[in-house]
Order: sequence, then structure tokens, then C-alpha cells
Amino acid sequence: MAATIPASASLSVGRSPSNPASSSSCPRPATVLPRTFFLGFSKFPAAVAKPSLGVASIPSRRYLRIHCQQKEQQQRLAVVPREQRWMFEESEINGPDIWNKTWYPKAADHISTEKTWYIVDATDKILGRLASTIAIHIRGKNRATYTPSVDMGAYVIVVNAEKVAISGKKRTQKLYRRHSGRPGGMKVETFDQLQQRIPERIIEHAVRGMLPKGRLGRTLFTHLKVYKGPDHPHEAQMAIPLPIHDKRIQSDK
Repeated sequence: MAATIPASASLSVGRSPSNPASSSSCPRPATVLPRTFFLGFSKFPAAVAKPSLGVASIPSRRYLRIHCQQKEQQQRLAVVPREQRWMFEESEINGPDIWNKTWYPKAADHISTEKTWYIVDATDKILGRLASTIAIHIRGKNRATYTPSVDMGAYVIVVNAEKVAISGKKRTQKLYRRHSGRPGGMKVETFDQLQQRIPERIIEHAVRGMLPKGRLGRTLFTHLKVYKGPDHPHEAQMAIPLPIHDKRIQSDK
């Protein structure tokens, strides 16, 4: 059965000492042979046969010694820049975790009390374009840390919901249906009728359809605050204006 020699080992060949007792304390100088990729040595003197670990292939006056070389320099890890350390744990500050390279937000990365609050005025804004912009910020798709399965978004406040605009003949042709759960309990009303009755429900219905379906979507929907008129009870949150990049969101009236 063949034995294994470490790649970092070197082979030394010298004459066997005459006194076995003194071999451990004062060994004679040995000749270190150059290493190779395979067994750690390339050429043998004429007295040494083909490289092998068998006892029969080594002359009686020669012996082998294996010296293990220790690593003097430790592997240098790439230090994470200071502005990016918030993406790593404390144990990963000196270098990334090579066993888990995929970053996933921790509980401290999406605390509800630290989320941003936005406010937008729905006056003369197209319903669909406004709803898509709101849904993007509620989901957190505008952030570099966006994760589909985690609530990474913000809160959005909508005021003047009764002044939202639509195009074409949708005021009389767009229908909203609801069911009471009993036989024959289907209720149908137009956009104009629902806007006069509950204007907040129009924006809520549009944004809910753009959020995920399930537990995450139900939680994200609670981050939308829609109010009729210019007033809202969230002054303490110090909401900032919602950034809108869609140039066609404003209705041309």
C-alpha cells in the first residue's frame, strides 16, 4: 500500500550514523534535494534508486528524513471598506465569508421604526402611474438591498385622493366589483360612483394589485396611508416628498 508524502515536505539524504543513540541529538548534515510537483524531489544521487518509499529500494547506508515546512505568512484577507461594513456581520468585517457569499438582510436591516416615510399629493396624477410608483417604494425596489421575500420598503402617505385623474372614458366605463359573500351579493359601481363614495379605495385597490399575494403582500399593504383632503395624522414621522421620475404621471388638463 503506497504512502502519501505532503506537497510541502522536502527529502534529505545522508549517511546513517554509526551510533544509533547519538542520531537523535546530533544528526550529520544532510543534502537537501530540489522539490518537484509530485513527491517533493526531482533527482537522486547515483547511490539512490528510483523514488519509492519501500524499504528494499533504499540502500542500507542511506536513510530518509522528511521535514515539514510551516507557513510563515498567513493568507491576506480583503478588508471590507468602512462604507460597506453595514452589509456584513461583525465576524466578517476583516473579510468576506467565503462559504456564504450571498448577502441576505438580517432583522436589523428592516426595522419598521427606522423606515422612511414618503408623502405624495394625488392631485391631477394618473392613477396607474401613481400606483406603480407607490408600489415600487413600498416594496423597496428602488434600494440596492432589495430582497423579494423581505420587507425592505418604506411607508407612503397619499393625500387628496379624491383628485386623482384617469384618461379616456374610464370614469363611466371602469367598474369596481365587490361581493358580500351571500348568494346574489355582487355589487358593481363605476369609477365616478366610487370616487364620490369612498375615494381612498380607488388608490388602495390599484396599489394592492401591484403588491405580492400572500403574507408579505398583506403586510406591505399596511404601509400605504391614503387620505381624502390635504390633512393626515402622520406629522410626527416627518415624511419627505415621494421621488417621481415618470414625466407622464401628471395629467394634461
